Amino acid sequence: MKVAVEGCCHGALDAIYKQIRTLENKNNYKVDLLLICGDFQAIRNHRDLQCMAVPQKYRQLGDFHKYYTGESTAPVLTIVIGGNHEASNYFWELYHGGWLAPNIYFLGHAGCVQVNGLRIAGASGIFKDNHFHLGHHERMPYDNGSMRSIYHIREYNIRRLSLLSQPDIFLSHDWPQSIERYGDVQGLLRRKPFFRHDINTGNLGSPPLMGLLQTLRPNWWFSAHLHVRFEATVQHGRADQVLEEQSIPPAVPTNPDEIAILDDESDGTPIPPPEGPLPHGVPPEQTPDVPQNPDEIILDDEEQNVAPPPRPETPPSKTTFVALDKCLPRRDFLEIVDIPISSDASPPATPKGNARPILTYDPEWLAITRAFHPYFSDTRHQATYPDEATARARVSEEITWVEENIVSQVPEDNKSPLSVEERQTFVRTAPGPGSEGSAKFHQPPWYTNPQTVAFCDMLGIENKINPPPGAGN
Repeated sequence: MKVAVEGCCHGALDAIYKQIRTLENKNNYKVDLLLICGDFQAIRNHRDLQCMAVPQKYRQLGDFHKYYTGESTAPVLTIVIGGNHEASNYFWELYHGGWLAPNIYFLGHAGCVQVNGLRIAGASGIFKDNHFHLGHHERMPYDNGSMRSIYHIREYNIRRLSLLSQPDIFLSHDWPQSIERYGDVQGLLRRKPFFRHDINTGNLGSPPLMGLLQTLRPNWWFSAHLHVRFEATVQHGRADQVLEEQSIPPAVPTNPDEIAILDDESDGTPIPPPEGPLPHGVPPEQTPDVPQNPDEIILDDEEQNVAPPPRPETPPSKTTFVALDKCLPRRDFLEIVDIPISSDASPPATPKGNARPILTYDPEWLAITRAFHPYFSDTRHQATYPDEATARARVSEEITWVEENIVSQVPEDNKSPLSVEERQTFVRTAPGPGSEGSAKFHQPPWYTNPQTVAFCDMLGIENKINPPPGAGN
C-alpha cells in the first residue's frame, strides 16, 4: 500500500492533494491513503475560528470548509489527528473519532483503526504536565485557559493506547521525548539550532509518547509539530543504542517558523536546572538562560515520572521514526512510503478495477474503549485507574463482548460488520461560512454529533461527549 504522510497541515488541503497528484503523475503510481499528523485545522466557518488557540492574524478559514460543505472532495482516504492549533470544538464533537468531511476521518483524541488490515493508531494534541493527570473538564464557550488545555493530552488516553498490541503505524503531533538521540542530532541542530537548550535538558518532546513508543513498538511512527524533517531508528530488544559524542553548535534566539502562543508555552515559573545525567552525546549547557524554543512545551521534573507501563518480552524489532515539516513551498512536508499488507486484507476491486481502501474499526481498540469508559472524567478530577493486570483482564473480557456483539454480526449487504462507513455517516452539524451574520466573531454553540451518538450506541456506552438535550447532562 502506498501511504502518503504529511506533517502540519495548517488548513492547506488543496496544496497537499495537489502535491500528491503531482507525485502520482511523475512516478506513475496511485496513493492509497493519506495520513496527516496534526494542526489540521478543521474549520467549518468563521465561528469555529474563535475556538482556535492562535493569534488573531493566523485565524484564517483555510481550505477545509470546502471539503466540509461538498464544494471539494478529498481524492484519497485521509486520516488525521489533532495538534495544538485546531478548532478544538469540532474535534471534541468527534472525541471517539469520526468523519470530519466525506473521505476525511479524524482518529479521535486517541484511537486505532484499520485500513485494509493495516493498523493505524494515534494520539492528538501535545503534552503539558499541568493538565496531563486531569479529566476532560473543558466546556464551551472556552476561555483562554480551556481553549488551550483542551488539546493537552491526558493520561486517560495514554493509558488506553498502552493497552494496544503492536500497531503498524503510530501518529502523533508531538515528538517522543529524546527521539533525536536515535538520529542525526548534529544535522538537526544545523537546521534548527534553537533546539539546543531543549536537547541539552532532555526536554525535546513528550515523555508519555516515548513510553508508548517503547511499549507498542510500532513499525512506523510519524510526527510533526517542530516544522522540520527528521528521521530516526529505534532498535528494540537490545541494549540502548550507543551514540557517538557530538559537538553541539551554538543556539540562536528564536524559531522563525512557529506560531508563538506565550501562555501555552510557559506558566511563568523559572525552569530548574536539570538533575542527573544528560542524554548521551549532548554536552552540558553552558548558558541555562537560553531562550526557549516557542515551538515546544516546557517540561518540569515531575514529567520524568511518566514511566512506560510494563510489557511482555518480545523479539527484537525496530521503529522507524519520521517527522515532517509544515505544508509550504520547498519544505519536506510530504513523504510517500510503501507498506506491505496481507493479501487477505485487500478490498474487492471497484467496477473500474481500482481497489478502494476500506476503513474498519479495530476490535481491540473497541474493547479498550469499553473497558476504560468507566474511568472517563468530564471534570477536573480524574478517578484512580486500575493496575496494569486488572486493566488487561477487563480488556480481555470486553474483547469477548465485541466479538459476540459486533464482529459476529452479518450485514445484509455483505460488508464488514466493522466497516466505519456502515456505523458512522458524515453529517454536517454546523453551517458553512457565510451564514454567521453578526455572530461571526463569537464562539459557536456546541452540537450533538450523530456520529458520536452512533459510536456510543454501537459499544453500549454513555455518550459523555455531547449528549442530546435532555439526555441526562
